[in-house]
Order: sequence, then C-alpha cells, then structure tokens
Amino acid sequence: MNLFITGASSGIAASVIQKIPTEHKIYVSVHTKKQLELIQKRYQNVSNIQCLKMDITNSNDIKKLESLDIDIFISNAAIGYGGSILEIPVSLLRKNYETNVFSNIQSIQVVLKNMIQKKHGRIIVISSLASYLPIPFLGSYASSKASLNHLIATLRLEMNLLDVSIPIITILPGLYRTGFNQIMTEEKFDRMDIDTYFTKQLEWLKKYETPIYHLLETKNLDTISNTIIKACFSPNPKRIYRTRKTQAIFAKLYQFLFE
Repeated sequence: MNLFITGASSGIAASVIQKIPTEHKIYVSVHTKKQLELIQKRYQNVSNIQCLKMDITNSNDIKKLESLDIDIFISNAAIGYGGSILEIPVSLLRKNYETNVFSNIQSIQVVLKNMIQKKHGRIIVISSLASYLPIPFLGSYASSKASLNHLIATLRLEMNLLDVSIPIITILPGLYRTGFNQIMTEEKFDRMDIDTYFTKQLEWLKKYETPIYHLLETKNLDTISNTIIKACFSPNPKRIYRTRKTQAIFAKLYQFLFE
C-alpha cells in the first residue's frame, strides 16, 4: 500500500513513520525547502520513503496529489496561534483556519476523488482534543480543529451515501510533548508583551502555563502513534479515536462544565 503523510517534519508523524512496515511505500511531505532537506537527510537510507515539499496552503503544491496513487492519506499538517479572541489579529485567525481547515479539506478532496474512482482508500485526519475545549487564549487553534471535526463528520455521512467503502477517520490527540504547544505559547506572549488588556493575567500565564503543559504533556509518543497505525491498518477502524483516555475524559468534563 501507498501512504501519504502531511506535516511530517517531526513529532507525531516521525513516530508513526518508524512503525509503518517497510513493505509499504510512504510519501512524507513538509512545508518548506529547509524542512525537506532535513527529512531527506533523515530518511536517505530508507528505500520505501519519498520526501516531498508540499505547502498545503498552495494550490499548485496540492496538485501534486493528483498524480499519486494513495491508499491511506494521513492529514496531519497544522499550525497554531494563541491569544485572546479579543486581541488576536484576524490575519492570524485566518492563517489558522486556512491551514487547519480549508487547506486540509482541499487536500482531502483531491485525494478522495482518486480513491472514489478506484473504490478503495482510507482518510485519516489528525485533529485535537483541544477542539472540545473553550480554553482562554487558545480559541483560534481549538476552534479551527472544532470546525475541521464538524466538516469531517459531515463528509463521513456523505460518503455513506456512495457505493464505495472508504473509511473517514478522525483522531483526537491530547497533550504530547512535541514542542508544538511551546511554540504557540511563546508566540502568544511575544504579542501580549507589547499590548494586551490582560496585563493582570499575563504574569500568571507566564508563570504557570508552561509548567502546566509540562505536567500534562506525555513525553512518550507511542500511545498516539500506535493509535494512528491502528487507524491505518485495522480492517474495521473506529470513526473516531481519542488518546490518551484520561485526557479525553478530562476534555469531555471540561466541555460539560464550561460550555
């Protein structure tokens, strides 16, 4: 089988790639030329991996998917901007949605049309447990993932009306220590240090937010990468996977209490 993974520069994607059996061909795509050079070096001695530069916000790059025979498409590319909904520049909000929602959906559309033609394939979308949570200063990222969940759930129902069996799977990871959360946190503080309505809360955030992440984040990526592998190769995959379970329960409880 041929697998394609977007946003494959590091973190969760790298952990998944290590666990895919070598008899399968893997296309790994990254956003920039610099990232491409790094993964080409990392996988230079791995014969079943082909590295591509694909910016999913670039329609010309997305067209590369049209000519590829893809059996399993893992839509993993994402970005995150933090900050208050009151203050975050709308341009950053748009960027969050452009990557996490619109460009992911556009990529899936291209791949799915080929899969429908051959009546075979599987789509796996990496979302986030944060999509359940109205957390202050995380609304831009979390709401983009919530929108993605809704669109994928709708797509799944629509696909049930067609005479094809193509699983559409959503995976909701909790907090894992990949560096993604730290980058989002620091970028937010860079802006809030210049101007914010939340000066009283800023000191608390700077003091406690990062330690909270460190407390809750899981260093070992096996639980999420094993879940993605299961979604790829299980003959009867679930529609939605949530991991880790304790964080999934907390997310549901938080949603119940604060929405």
